[in-house]
Amino acid sequence: MMIRSQNGGSGGIIEDPDSLIIHHPARTFLHYLPLPLLLLLVTMLALPAIAQAQASETGLAYAEEGTAQCLECHDETEEHPVLSIFHTAHGMVGDGRSPLGDSKGCESCHGPSAGHADKPRTEPAISFGPKWISPASERNAACMNCHAGTQRMHWEDSSHQQEDLGCNDCHQSHVTTDPILKKNQQTGVCFGCHQTQLAESSLPSRHPIKEGKTVCSDCHNPHGSSTIADLNGPSLNETCIGCHKEKRGPFIFEHPPAAEDCSECHKSHGSVQAALLTNRPPFLCQQCHLANFHPSQLNDGTGLATSGLPNRNMLGKSCLNCHAQVHGTNHPSGGRLTR
Repeated sequence: MMIRSQNGGSGGIIEDPDSLIIHHPARTFLHYLPLPLLLLLVTMLALPAIAQAQASETGLAYAEEGTAQCLECHDETEEHPVLSIFHTAHGMVGDGRSPLGDSKGCESCHGPSAGHADKPRTEPAISFGPKWISPASERNAACMNCHAGTQRMHWEDSSHQQEDLGCNDCHQSHVTTDPILKKNQQTGVCFGCHQTQLAESSLPSRHPIKEGKTVCSDCHNPHGSSTIADLNGPSLNETCIGCHKEKRGPFIFEHPPAAEDCSECHKSHGSVQAALLTNRPPFLCQQCHLANFHPSQLNDGTGLATSGLPNRNMLGKSCLNCHAQVHGTNHPSGGRLTR
């Protein structure tokens, strides 16, 4: 290897390109990097600055003053006051698990919104409405950052998720008490969409929903479940038996429809018939029991008391006059569900 000094000193440059590099005192290793590698290095060093500039332009940077900067505008004078959040689990400043206990503050849920904080007419990263409302998927993702799993493990592909509902369509996070979490207010939120169930809850035979003794979440999981209609139990019968334990069994003499599906005979939200029945006996019973153990006869208006020829199978509780244990019985002589 031949090395020649440019100034007679100890430093020098390499004349043989295949040899090791000896630095000139006035130069750095950058002078000897191939041009493509040099451009790559410069680009990598510039990426953070470029990203920060882009984030600032698109509003993806976090506000410098955090929550304090948000509260300069968002206070109790707003159409939707927000300061009540400090009385909720979301506003526990001293708890690191709470959004406002995190260094990002409001932006823990609303996303990096420095652009909106500096220019209020600019849309925040995630808006829960009513103005600039973000897609439901983005709003739900913000909530699921903390609330994923447990009772919400079936949220994906649930009926509410398929309807493109956002968490804030049912929940209110800035109020002291979320209405849907209160028994006497929950149904008002649910009935806002479920109008058929609202009508059925006013029928003569119904669950005590309006009295607040039974609420929608007693039977349904609004965040989804593995059963039809997002029921809490593994089946309809198991859900009903959660309250109606005397119908569970097992029975020595079992009524098959009762063990198979409660909805075979009952309507869950309300009915014009007693005991939430889908039809009144004997017509309900005769849908299955045509002429078993009884003379085949037409049970119609001719058997009513006003006809002059009253039929015992039409009066009182009809079939239940004799077959009182329609769900099943353990009595040794209850083969016909009579006792």
